[in-house]
Amino acid sequence: MNKKVQLQNLGRKDYKETWDYQEELFSSIVADKLQKRSEPEIETANYFLFVEHPHVYTLGKSGDFSNLLLSEKQLEAKGATFYKINRGGDITYHGPGQIVGYPILDLENFFTDIHKYLRLLEEAIIMVLSDYGLKGVRSDGETGVWLDVGTPFARKICAMGVRASRWVTMHGFALNVNADLGYFDNIIPCGIRGKGVTSLHVELGRAVDELEVQQKIIRYFSQLFEAEIIFN
Repeated sequence: MNKKVQLQNLGRKDYKETWDYQEELFSSIVADKLQKRSEPEIETANYFLFVEHPHVYTLGKSGDFSNLLLSEKQLEAKGATFYKINRGGDITYHGPGQIVGYPILDLENFFTDIHKYLRLLEEAIIMVLSDYGLKGVRSDGETGVWLDVGTPFARKICAMGVRASRWVTMHGFALNVNADLGYFDNIIPCGIRGKGVTSLHVELGRAVDELEVQQKIIRYFSQLFEAEIIFN
């Protein structure tokens, strides 16, 4: 099993371009898996992409379009785009000041359990938040990482939505670090009413070094997945 994970930091990149790139990597892994049936010595690759997107709203395959509260003209006025995509989950926002992570893994190199995969991604973010003195938690039935669940002040700090086929993953998580949370006012985030969103910046009352946060995420990801990170 190949537990090497190639880390790529794409910087700020258009959502559709990044989605296409994810699909390219995903397809190459699936093709290698099919070839591996006749050539067992083939190793399938694993990737982890960090990216920051310009303002964009994305709707998962089972999402409700009515959770987008903007018209096409209003989207344009806000300099935002919209895509309906092939991950799980409902609607979410990506934009500057948010760290987006896309692990594109052959889970057969690690374990074949999607539930465990999501829980470990959440755990990596919970460990990062702990470094900043914040208690991140899970909310039953609501994938992602939250603060103050079970109180009137429950708020999501990290959204997650993934796709997996033939045990190969794509899409991933979005952690609000220095993001402009006003853009979340234009949607019903993840289709969940009555709960807010937050960011590290808001919780700590200061701007946060995004590179430092990325480094923490990859450190805890590598520990939890017992992965060897290859820096490209």
